[in-house]
Amino acid sequence: MKKLMQLLFVTGGLFLSGLLTIPFVAHAEPGGQSHEAHSSWLKPVEAQYVCMVNNQSYDSPQISVEVEGKTYYGCCPMCKTKLEKVPAMRSATDPVSGNTVDKAEAVIGTSPDRTVYYFENEENFHTYAAGLMPKADEHDSMSGMPHRN
Repeated sequence: MKKLMQLLFVTGGLFLSGLLTIPFVAHAEPGGQSHEAHSSWLKPVEAQYVCMVNNQSYDSPQISVEVEGKTYYGCCPMCKTKLEKVPAMRSATDPVSGNTVDKAEAVIGTSPDRTVYYFENEENFHTYAAGLMPKADEHDSMSGMPHRN
């Protein structure tokens, strides 16, 4: 029994160490794109499904807020008031370019945890989506927006 346990331990250790050292190879699709590009962690979302104050996506349309001819969205009366009264609530930082974007005009993506990201264009959205999903502790607590360094 002792020898069997030693064999299992050694075999299991070799198996695990082999898994840890095998490099990950993406499955190539026709056209040169990898499988991961088709199953991105970041999905596009329409603005009406986003609370632009808490920067979260929802399954149902949010409350529309008209400010200076642009439409923003909030999830509750408090968020609606913040969007009307606090200009900083209506903008975010594009995590790719670092530029400030108007949330009403942004390309918006949502992650599996429903955190939303705002981009100044489709190219930045796709660049960010092609990368690894940021960890929860990489979110910028001051603006409520996730970012990468």
